[in-house]
Amino acid sequence: MSTEKTEREAIFSPKNIKLLTGPLNLNNPITVQVLGICSALAVTVKMKPAIVMALALMVVTAFSNLLVSFLRNGIPARIRIIVQLVIVSVLVILVDQLLKAFVFDVSKQLSVYVGLIITNCIIMGRLEAFAMANKPWPSFLDGIGNGLGYGLLLIIVAFFRELLGSGTLFGFQVIPQSLYNAGYVNNGMMILPPMALITIGVIIWVQRNYNKALIEK
Repeated sequence: MSTEKTEREAIFSPKNIKLLTGPLNLNNPITVQVLGICSALAVTVKMKPAIVMALALMVVTAFSNLLVSFLRNGIPARIRIIVQLVIVSVLVILVDQLLKAFVFDVSKQLSVYVGLIITNCIIMGRLEAFAMANKPWPSFLDGIGNGLGYGLLLIIVAFFRELLGSGTLFGFQVIPQSLYNAGYVNNGMMILPPMALITIGVIIWVQRNYNKALIEK
């Protein structure tokens, strides 16, 4: 009984929990590490594709971390990048086929960006910086945490872009028709890529303004 309790405590230790929660704020892959910016600009016009993209990247990051961690001691150093790319490529192909099978309309909206997960800096960065040096379970948690941190930013940016740019959320109109009748007009600039970059910049400013630990970095 005590052995099972010890194992549970080890699995959900504060260090492991931090792997999940750290990327949500103080170690966010987009706002702190400045990775994955390109896809954040491209898929955040609407909430639905942003959420699907976030889930796709989280699955690929988590399981690629897990597999590379399992294989790390048997991968020759000279070909480690090739092996990592093969693993990520297989996972991306599987995710892409699942999206086409179950959410084809969203898959069309995401276009080539699902395939470009293969070259996403977040994934390759976590494989090199974490999975190659840590055990499978922490690596899996690290992948999930960074996927969640990436997804959180995508959802926040998509929320404001869709709301202010189209007056909708998940395709449903949320701004009352009475406002439009009174002269309200959607901000067309919000659906342009530069506004995604500006929105991310504002989020970075707010985050650093309220986190002294980031200012010290």
